[in-house]
Amino acid sequence: MPAIPLAPLAPPTPVEVSGDTPTLRLFALLEVIAAKDQYFSLQSLADETAVPKPTLHRMLQQLEAAQLLERSGDGRHYGTGVRLRRLAENLLMNDTAHGARHAVLRTLVAEVGESVNLTALSGSEVIYLDRVETPAPLRFYLHPGSRVPVHCSASGKVFLSQMAASQRQRLLDSTPLEAFTPKTLTAPEALETEIRKVKRQGFALDNEEFLPGLLCVAVAVPSAAGRSNLCVAVQAPLMRLTADKALALLPALQRAAAALSRIETDATPAGQATANVGMEAA
Repeated sequence: MPAIPLAPLAPPTPVEVSGDTPTLRLFALLEVIAAKDQYFSLQSLADETAVPKPTLHRMLQQLEAAQLLERSGDGRHYGTGVRLRRLAENLLMNDTAHGARHAVLRTLVAEVGESVNLTALSGSEVIYLDRVETPAPLRFYLHPGSRVPVHCSASGKVFLSQMAASQRQRLLDSTPLEAFTPKTLTAPEALETEIRKVKRQGFALDNEEFLPGLLCVAVAVPSAAGRSNLCVAVQAPLMRLTADKALALLPALQRAAAALSRIETDATPAGQATANVGMEAA
């Protein structure tokens, strides 16, 4: 049988090293370097990122001068520097707040039996800061770092409900109210009515508004500053969690929110919360 010629493999897509400022581009390059488990050369990094060699050489010189990178014995290869390693170690040693928050989420999963997440508002999106999955076989996988639009998520509605009407309008006027499912609220009037309801009742639902078959209920994590930029939420398939059943989870959700609030308060330097309250009032 004649040999069948194989199509040539497509070259790998270059890793993007982007940013609005030179500092952010250096940080993006550090992210690429931090993922490596061995020394690398200027040429190999140029091939991987498609950054021009003169530009890349200048960036590596800056990082080396800052002790974020260091040369190997042959002088031609680079690795992470002592300052960068110390930064990583300090983050791991001192990020006790993250560990404490994650423990609260694990406890909440054990109590309600469904996946839970901790979210924050970032521009016009809700970002998942942390998440703990249910052991149940049927679930939706949304990992930390995932982003969902503010107008069709339970946490997003909570964040919107805390804004002044003028601020909320500015945000939504510049945000496409895209329909992800037939249940997504895309009419500004309908969304405003929903947000006012959320403000009155103190919680929000996403009833198949972002993903078909997914229901989510969220509450704000109380903040000494008044307005909170943290929410805790429970998510589950609609076959296990209806809107009525979600209401029964509110006490557990509110207890978790209170525990998360205490963690945030303990991690906030003395006086900062008071200063934030003054800023809010201004």
